[in-house]
Amino acid sequence: MTIAYDYKTRTSYTEDAAAQKAAHKVLLQHSFEPSLPERGYTNRTLHIDLSTLKVTEKAVTRQMKDIFVGGRGFGLWYLWNAITPTTKWNDPENDIVISPGPLAGNTAYAGSGKSIVVTLSPLTSIPVDSNVGGYFGPLLKFCGYDALEIQGKAASDVIVVIDGPKKTITIEEAPEENYDSHVAAEIFTHQFADNDKDFVNVGVVSAGKGADHARIGCLNFSWFDPKRGAVRLKQAGRGGIGLVFRDKKIKALVVHGGKMKGDLNQAADFARTTKVGRVLAKEIHDFDDQQCKMRSIGTAHLVEVMDAYDLLPVHNFQYGKHKDIDKIASTVWQKRFTQGIFDGCWYGCHMACAKGADCHKVMTGPYKGDVVTVDGPEYETAAGLGSNCGIFEPDWILESNFYCDTYGLDTISFGTCCAFAMECFQRGILNLERTGGLDLTWGNGASHVELLHQIARGEGFGLIVGQGVKYMQEYFAGKGWGDLPFMIDIGMQVKGMEYSQYMSKESLAQQGGYALTNKGPQHDEAWLIFMDMVNNQIPTFEDKAEALHYFPLFRTWFGLMGLCKLPWNDIEPADNAKHGKDAAKVPEHVQNYLELYAGITGNEMTNEELILQSEAVYNFQRVFNLRMGMGGRKSDWPPYRSVGPVTREEYESRAERYDKQLKELIGVDPAGKSVEEKMALHRTWREDRYNKLCDAVYARRGWTNNAIPTLETLKKFKIDFPEVVAVVKPHLG
Repeated sequence: MTIAYDYKTRTSYTEDAAAQKAAHKVLLQHSFEPSLPERGYTNRTLHIDLSTLKVTEKAVTRQMKDIFVGGRGFGLWYLWNAITPTTKWNDPENDIVISPGPLAGNTAYAGSGKSIVVTLSPLTSIPVDSNVGGYFGPLLKFCGYDALEIQGKAASDVIVVIDGPKKTITIEEAPEENYDSHVAAEIFTHQFADNDKDFVNVGVVSAGKGADHARIGCLNFSWFDPKRGAVRLKQAGRGGIGLVFRDKKIKALVVHGGKMKGDLNQAADFARTTKVGRVLAKEIHDFDDQQCKMRSIGTAHLVEVMDAYDLLPVHNFQYGKHKDIDKIASTVWQKRFTQGIFDGCWYGCHMACAKGADCHKVMTGPYKGDVVTVDGPEYETAAGLGSNCGIFEPDWILESNFYCDTYGLDTISFGTCCAFAMECFQRGILNLERTGGLDLTWGNGASHVELLHQIARGEGFGLIVGQGVKYMQEYFAGKGWGDLPFMIDIGMQVKGMEYSQYMSKESLAQQGGYALTNKGPQHDEAWLIFMDMVNNQIPTFEDKAEALHYFPLFRTWFGLMGLCKLPWNDIEPADNAKHGKDAAKVPEHVQNYLELYAGITGNEMTNEELILQSEAVYNFQRVFNLRMGMGGRKSDWPPYRSVGPVTREEYESRAERYDKQLKELIGVDPAGKSVEEKMALHRTWREDRYNKLCDAVYARRGWTNNAIPTLETLKKFKIDFPEVVAVVKPHLG
């Protein structure tokens, strides 16, 4: 039975909001003149230095728009100019840049409410970009800014308020407010809205107490859901951005915008944007229930699909399916999610996939007994906090989901970190003494959530888990608890970032899709499992390299523009299969984006020019990594767990498949060989294939065999600035 939603049962945290606001101390008040974009750009950005309490504006140059475009590109460019090669994540000069992109904020086309957050990551020590929904980015843009850039560190906890209707920017001490995100977002929304109807015009960015202590901290971006009468949250999850935010002593960012209208982007041809938006809206209406059911289940529809194809991470990516999958399958979440309420995280998004599990009664911790809305779980959360940790109880997954969000912790990284710790517990690397009494056996939901509370309190074994898999590998080895090479094999991280929740053992292209990424293994760059493993559409190394050229660049474009990728391929035209091997690109939707871009900016663009637009930013980010000491082929090497079987148990769970591969693909008769011998043969073959994939990908991208963009490549994309060339030249021989 679907749970009926009654907003009156939800716990409210606003009783003392007015008194708390009266206790604010304004440290700086700065006047500004709001403006609307012209053809998607406001042509100015906002810079705030928390150390000096100084607010300045920067002009958006023609070069920025031509080469860096917006969103992720603007963030990387500002970060590059803010820091030096020796800057650390917790140095005052480290930037946090939030930029929505030129297409963001349009209400005509689904998935147009995104922002990109860029900073120097505490997990990886290189730039990280994270795509996030919620209202903050579009409202910032409609106050007059294409990006917000924050440097420095405040002397005490502060909030930054950008108030368009009042034409003021303030930096304030807010000493009494709780900054756990589900509380902070609600309180600050009520404090800075003019009245109840104005709640929808306030966006809040926050990170809770967990982000004070963990390298896997995230940011929460809010929006007000008028149907529920509740503030909702979306996450900029990856790379530890929340820790940078709290290290700068930011309690919250608040933007207050004016009343929303359909064409605040002041498009070059508004009718063109609405026409293409109507086409997509009709497809969603007609086909969503037959395809992915995003409007009723969201991305959680993938749980049993991944299990069916042996792709669901189970027990730290050892296995790809589990007998208890029905307990956390999409049918379970469909009943938990409130139905019949529009769940878009931006105006006009008919995908409406931001599902909410209402009426969750918190079971543990400081909010025990409160009734809350849990934003999700999405697939990554259900798999990461659920199957990957052996937890098949929906209530525990919701509990972990809620506390990850409100404490400001990335559910993907936390799930992968916990799964690693649980396997270490399984294999004797950890025990009750070493975990401080926490029983980390598979499926222990109570211990799983206790780790979250320990992180938020700044104590216990949870603090170690919250530093990430790479830190745990080195810490456990340093203590003499386990063998470092083995832990490197089973620790699902590349470049210091934890894997998102897909098994890649049988998809060479997806192995590259994870490990060849710029920021670390996040599926938003390339998800090629079905093309590669299921449909066998990219059989050769050259085919895979072409896919690993096109799809990361196409997906990069969403981050430049302020778009969500889900309306691209989680809904398809009914006849999309007619495109054959190009069907995965969803060509009609690619054309939609070209129409949308031209309609808003007035600039016509071809498919090829779209990819070129992304390619400049993608190569710039690769050089940026090199500048910060992370680059070359060695930084693209995956943990073997993502490539093949590390342990006897893994091999034996798929013995028939692996033995068949030995005979038919490797050319070795498995008869009479021990499991260890067969595993060694597989490892040699699989690692050789991965190396050959790297050769093909680097060549296709215009890089050297050591993964360095050539000078010709830099020149081709007009990023051959002297300081960029100076980074690359020493690595070219």
